[in-house]
Amino acid sequence: MRQWLEGRWRRLVVLGAIVGPGIITANLDNDAGGITTYSLAGAIYGYRLLWTVIPVALALFVVQEMSSRLGVVTGKGLADLMREQFGVKAIFYLMVALLLTNWGNTMAEFAGLAAALEIIHVPRLVSVPIGAVFVWWLVTWGTYRAVEKVFLMASAFYVAYVISGIMAKPDWGNVLVSTVTPSFDMNLPFVVMVVGIVGTTIAPWMQFYQQAAVVEKGISTRNLREARLDVAIGSLMAVLVVWFILIACGATLHKAGIPIRNAADAAHALAPLAGRYAALLFGFGLFNASLFAAAILPLSTAYSVCEGMGWERGIDKKLQEAPWFYGIYTALIALGAGAILIPGVPLLKVLYLSQVANGILLPAVLLFMLILANRRDIMGEHVNSKTFNVVAWVLVGSLIVMTLFLTVATLLGRA
Repeated sequence: MRQWLEGRWRRLVVLGAIVGPGIITANLDNDAGGITTYSLAGAIYGYRLLWTVIPVALALFVVQEMSSRLGVVTGKGLADLMREQFGVKAIFYLMVALLLTNWGNTMAEFAGLAAALEIIHVPRLVSVPIGAVFVWWLVTWGTYRAVEKVFLMASAFYVAYVISGIMAKPDWGNVLVSTVTPSFDMNLPFVVMVVGIVGTTIAPWMQFYQQAAVVEKGISTRNLREARLDVAIGSLMAVLVVWFILIACGATLHKAGIPIRNAADAAHALAPLAGRYAALLFGFGLFNASLFAAAILPLSTAYSVCEGMGWERGIDKKLQEAPWFYGIYTALIALGAGAILIPGVPLLKVLYLSQVANGILLPAVLLFMLILANRRDIMGEHVNSKTFNVVAWVLVGSLIVMTLFLTVATLLGRA
């Protein structure tokens, strides 16, 4: 018995040392754009889309597990591997597209930050510069381990949405039935919303960040099992947040027939329906998500571009050791935050174009990952198994079709 307990304790200690990249990546993908999508889905359709969390959880785990495994086995970031296997020219154009896309996404995060603090009457001229300076300081002057601890803490704060969902006092019997009973309407708005929930959960930047984080943390193949568990925990935490946002908005806004345009509207509208504390918690969740996604997105981009170009990178590097890495990170934060403060900037158009670019980029990134994960000369015995491959190709193929559908629908809607 004593040996069994000691063995369990040792495994917990190892797991505690390994966890981080999977939890952080999955949770911080619930950013301002994602929270807005989930809030709109709950407000418009109530509990009818709760069933989507099950396929979302599976798709998220499969994609992020491949990313984590690629990093653990090869010791290289995704862009680094792609440059080696597919050539500099192909990766150059992909990196340019990723850079522009993530600039638009970074703007969205600072817009979410501003909207969250405007709930408590903090003007964006105050909140955005302070937020930008904080996330810049955190990464440029911290070590990887210190930054990871802060990001893990940010992941824990997503519990605000769980509490908001409980405070909304939903009909739990109806919630559970809706979660396991698919509901579908063959009309364009409903289909677009379903695709939006799935598509916003998996973005191109996630694969680059997770793999880079795994490499910088130095996780080895002997800890592959713990790395996989890290991804599973992160995926479960992320979809629970989605579930509770849908519940909170379905139990209140949908029931009362209150229309909203974004997550900040949802937080405002919750106050008279679920109480002021529920509204403040919802707003705090938006602030937390926006602030740390504003740090992760530029960081992911800096990793990706520097890997693709073969430049020095890493949070543990000093400024003079990795000038391009910190230069790209700083520029994206400055341009993303600065754009929010300029009157008359067509923010909605930029955000719309960045989402379209996400939809175009994601299929290429996922296909590259699947090819790499099946290359025995790269992965050795850790290539995808036949069963995993069947599941992965079905899920990735479905993601690609849905993402392209959403991109076309968005373009036609804006035409």
